[in-house]
Amino acid sequence: MDCQPPARGKVYNWLNIDHACLLCNEAAEQAYPLCVACEAELPWLEEQCLRCALPLPLADLLCGQCSRRPPAFAQVVAPWHFGFPVDTLVSRFKHQRQWPLGRLLAHLLGQALQYRFAQGLAQPDQLLPVPLATRRLRARGFNQAEMLARWLSTQLGIASHHQVLQRTRDTPAQQLLSARERRGNLRQAFCLAPGAQVEGLHVALIDDVLTTGATAQALAEILLKAGVRRVDVYCLARTPKPGQA
Repeated sequence: MDCQPPARGKVYNWLNIDHACLLCNEAAEQAYPLCVACEAELPWLEEQCLRCALPLPLADLLCGQCSRRPPAFAQVVAPWHFGFPVDTLVSRFKHQRQWPLGRLLAHLLGQALQYRFAQGLAQPDQLLPVPLATRRLRARGFNQAEMLARWLSTQLGIASHHQVLQRTRDTPAQQLLSARERRGNLRQAFCLAPGAQVEGLHVALIDDVLTTGATAQALAEILLKAGVRRVDVYCLARTPKPGQA
């Protein structure tokens, strides 16, 4: 059963209309429903690890974890760190089905990616949303990563394939687990769909938030073993380490 909301629903018809900002309700005066003042106040991620996008005090550095043990994915692109109001917007998108908020965040992520591509970032051949556990998909009714991938696919002109990666088993929610527990929790939790053709491709994993990177690491390892040339990660936000401002 396809639980995704209609991709062409009226909620997405936002071009060529007078927008109100979704954060302050003032006139947006832009092609998307966010005013310039609220956009400037978003928690933009600037100084970050060159590999995993972990917030750092200085730019153009690798974090300690990536220096000691480079991850299987090549690079993470995330416009924001997971702070207010992005954390609230993501939660309302995921848990309250406020899809226009997700659509707005996806649009801004798409803009960030278009800028990075123009600056020389390699463009992937496919977008692959992180699969959601069956139990949570049934409860939520949609996979937020798949919705983000579909919106980005339209904006960037890159194919999105939501059936390439599959969950082999439901796992406990990651939010309350430590980094080590997350890695163990995801052991043998994913696989490639039978007949998936990915050899030689450059792919990008799509998710809403990157926390420890355990999910991205597990999926990247599977894809590289299947012959994928490069794996990147595109997400809305990157969380700092616990206790880090």
